[in-house]
Amino acid sequence: MTMSDVRGAGKMASDRSWPRPVLSAKKLSERGSSMHRPGKSWSARNTFLKVAFILMLAFFHYSMAQTGSSRSELTNDLERGEQALKANDQTAAAEQFRAALKIDPANVEANANLGAIAFFHGDCAGAIRNLRSALAVSPNLENAQGLIAMCEKRTGEPAARTDLESAFAKLKDPKLRVQVGVDLADLYYQSGDVDHTLPVVHELVELAPDNADILFFAQRIYSEMADDTMNKLALLAPDSARMQQLIAERLINAGDLKGAIEHYHKALAADPRLPGMHFELAEALLESSNQAEDRAEALKELDEALSSEGDNPRIECTYGRIAALQDKFDEALIHYQRAYKMDPNSGESQLGLGKTLADQNKLDEALKFLRMAVQTDPMNASAHYRLALVCRDLHLDEEARKEMKLFQDVRQAKDHLAQVYGEMTRRPAPGDDVPAEQQP
Repeated sequence: MTMSDVRGAGKMASDRSWPRPVLSAKKLSERGSSMHRPGKSWSARNTFLKVAFILMLAFFHYSMAQTGSSRSELTNDLERGEQALKANDQTAAAEQFRAALKIDPANVEANANLGAIAFFHGDCAGAIRNLRSALAVSPNLENAQGLIAMCEKRTGEPAARTDLESAFAKLKDPKLRVQVGVDLADLYYQSGDVDHTLPVVHELVELAPDNADILFFAQRIYSEMADDTMNKLALLAPDSARMQQLIAERLINAGDLKGAIEHYHKALAADPRLPGMHFELAEALLESSNQAEDRAEALKELDEALSSEGDNPRIECTYGRIAALQDKFDEALIHYQRAYKMDPNSGESQLGLGKTLADQNKLDEALKFLRMAVQTDPMNASAHYRLALVCRDLHLDEEARKEMKLFQDVRQAKDHLAQVYGEMTRRPAPGDDVPAEQQP
C-alpha cells in the first residue's frame, strides 16, 4: 500500500473558514473562527493513503487458531482491500475490509483501514468506532490516536484537547503531526488561549516552513499579539518615551521618515537615556536625506549612542557608512575593520569592507570580503552587484556573470515584494545602494 504527503492545513471532512481579519482592539476571547482552509497542494486522497499505509505497518493478521480456510479467506479479503486502495477505489476497499471483519471482528488491519476511510470521508463517528477497535488490540498505533483526536475535535468531544496534545507530542510522522498540530492550534485559538497557541504555531512553522496557510496563521497570531500589546501601551503610557519610539518605528515601516524623526526626538525628550534611541535616530536621519547637515546630526547621535551604550558593530558600520559618503575611505575602512573584529559574521561589516577596499582599488582583498558577504546574506542585492564588478575587473568572468544574474534575480524578487507591500501598506521594500545609473 502506498501513500503520499499529508498536508498540515488541508481540507478534511468538511470545509473550514479562516480567522476573520484582525482588529487591533479585538479580544482573543471573542474569536469564533478557525485556522483551517483548503490548501491547493493538499490532497485528501494522498493523505488517506499515507495514513492507511503507516497504520498498516503495525498490523497483524488473524490468530493461527482459526481454520486454514478462514485464514485464507481473511488474507484474500485484506489483500483485495489493499489493491483497491492502491487503485484509489475506496468503496471497493471498504467492502473488502468489512468482509474481513465478518471473519475476524477484531482484525486490526481491517478496522484501521476502515477508520481511515471513514475519517477522510467525514464520517467521524464511524472512524472513531473502527480506530478504537484497532487500538483495543494494538494500543501503540500512534497514527490512529492522531486521527481519533482530530475526529474528537470535529465532533466537539471534551477529550479532544487532551488527546490532540498527546498525539502531537507522540507522532513521529511529520506530515500527520502537522495536521494534528493545526487542529490543536485551532482549538487553542478559538478558545482564546494564546499562551498555548503560540508555541504550537512556532513548532508548526518549523515543521512546515514553506506552507503558506501555516505562515499566514502564524503572521496573524503574531500581528494580533503585537496589536494587543500596542493597545495596552497606548492606554497605560500614551505619552511615554516607549510609545513615541513605537510610533516612530511604525512610521518608518510606512516609509514616513520625517514623521519618524519627529517622534524619535519626542522619545528622547521624554527619556534621553532610552537604550537604542540615539542609534535609531541616526539611521533615520541618514535614510531621510543626503544633506551635510543631516549627516552631521547623525554623527552627533552616533556619538551619543557610543557614549551611553558603548561600542558595537552596528555603530561602527554606520560611522563607516558616513565616512564613505564623505569620500573618507581610509576612515571608513578603520570603522568597518573595528566592526568586523567585534563580529566576523556581520554581513554589514563584510560588505562595508568589500566596498571600501574596492573603492581603494584593492580588488583581491575586496574579493575576499564580498564573497563572505553574499554567503552571509544571499538576498543582499548590493553584495552580489559589488562582487560581480570586482570579479569582472579581476577577469573572473564566469563568477562575474553568475553574480550579476543573482543580483538581477534578487532585485526582481525585491521589486515584487515592494509591489506586495505597496498593495498592503504602501511600505517600500528594503532597497540597496546600487546607483540607478549603474543598474542593468
